[in-house]
Amino acid sequence: MIRGPIQSHRELEVYKLAFDASMRIFELSKRFPIEERYSLTDQIRRSSRSVCANLSEAWRKWRYEGAFVLKLNDSEAEAAETQTWLEFAGRCKYLEASQARMNMIAL
Repeated sequence: MIRGPIQSHRELEVYKLAFDASMRIFELSKRFPIEERYSLTDQIRRSSRSVCANLSEAWRKWRYEGAFVLKLNDSEAEAAETQTWLEFAGRCKYLEASQARMNMIAL
């Protein structure tokens, strides 16, 4: 099947993967302890969602190479931050090690 040009950031494989990972993180973080609501839970959800947000912003700025690259770098930085929060969640035993690793790989 021949596809035409990509019309939206939602068609990008990297966006789809990041969005799916963010939704898995959201579901998994529902089980975190209540005392983590305003710290780890909030941080991990915010940073994972920011990966997608920065990818969509980069898509809109593709005509301006500097702005495009900056947004991609921001997305990569948010993915790294999310991986760090996942590592904390695993070490605190809020996630099984395999769950934390699986989501780190996805980002």
